[in-house]
Amino acid sequence: MEKLQNRFTSMLADTPTVFHRYMWDTIDWNDRLIGLKGPRGIGKTTLLLQRAKETLDRDSVLLVNADDLYFSGHTLVDLADEFVRMGGEVLMIDEIHKYSDWSRELKLIYDYHKKLKVVFTGSSILDIEEGEADLSRRVVPYDMQGLSFREYMELYHGMKLPVLTLAEILSHKFTLPDTFRPCAHFEEYLRTGYYPFSDEPKFERRLMQVVNKTLEVDIPQYTEMTVAAIRKLKRLINIVAESVPFKPKISSIAQVLGVSRNILPDWFVYMEKAGLVMQLRDDTGGIRGLGKVDKVYLDNTALMHMLTQNKADVGNVRETFFLNQTRVAHDVVTSSIADFQIGNYTFEVGGRNKKQKQITGIPDAYVVKADIEAGYLNVIPLWQFGLLY
Repeated sequence: MEKLQNRFTSMLADTPTVFHRYMWDTIDWNDRLIGLKGPRGIGKTTLLLQRAKETLDRDSVLLVNADDLYFSGHTLVDLADEFVRMGGEVLMIDEIHKYSDWSRELKLIYDYHKKLKVVFTGSSILDIEEGEADLSRRVVPYDMQGLSFREYMELYHGMKLPVLTLAEILSHKFTLPDTFRPCAHFEEYLRTGYYPFSDEPKFERRLMQVVNKTLEVDIPQYTEMTVAAIRKLKRLINIVAESVPFKPKISSIAQVLGVSRNILPDWFVYMEKAGLVMQLRDDTGGIRGLGKVDKVYLDNTALMHMLTQNKADVGNVRETFFLNQTRVAHDVVTSSIADFQIGNYTFEVGGRNKKQKQITGIPDAYVVKADIEAGYLNVIPLWQFGLLY
């Protein structure tokens, strides 16, 4: 226990407190069991450390990593028992998917210690979802994704911008600050800004490590994939990266990869949940996620630029950004008329010279343009959708 506390103290000392991710105010920290899920590398651990450092009494909180050597001779329940005995009130467990029996033991901790609050993170969304069955009546799950354009501007350029609703964006409620030139920073964000480590000198190498660990460790642990299947999964994501955008033709892809066409839809779902791709569905399913898949995008524009070696199609980049940023708070589906549909709103995404022809006569239809600072009538700047969270 003393070694765990010492490591935690060291981590707290290295934790910055100037900038908080959007989940800081979203999570109800009063809940007894909180699960923070999301892809690797987006700042979940930092968020917990900031919470501990800034708002909690040091003697009442502890953060541990689930693969710490401590657990070679102790269980999570052992840790919770000892922590509560010493007056602990908030136990934070990072990367809990690395602990083999985490779901059952969290249930026991929840039942045994009524006054203890537990917050856990998982680098892989796959394992967290797999284990939630036993905890469905107890855990409050949250999904977290990478930096919005608004967060990026605050973190790297010190520019604080408001969070806007979709309605506020469409009705031009945002007034552009005199000192803010969004187009001067937007391209940089699209290349690297989605990840909080984008200022690191070896950013692309680290991002590739994130992708490889997700493909080689997270997904195979969930699906029990063979080494040969992992190689084919890597090839599949490269096929998606090279497409403009990717419209899944299952039979053709199965033939190219040498796999059964029946497993490909599952592979796409695994990659989607792991934060590697987004699947744009139609609205036939009614409930979110049940519609037919119309297009597949890489999860974010930083992934696109890295996997295409900075040769990503500009139109695909724009659509990817729009879908990535709007999906946090809205159900986005494909449109038979334009690119996207959100509720009653129709969106056509393009460059500065994009015309109105495609949506003429369509109610609540908008042209979303890159390379413009301010909107007018039904024309909305693409970058403003980065203010949604």
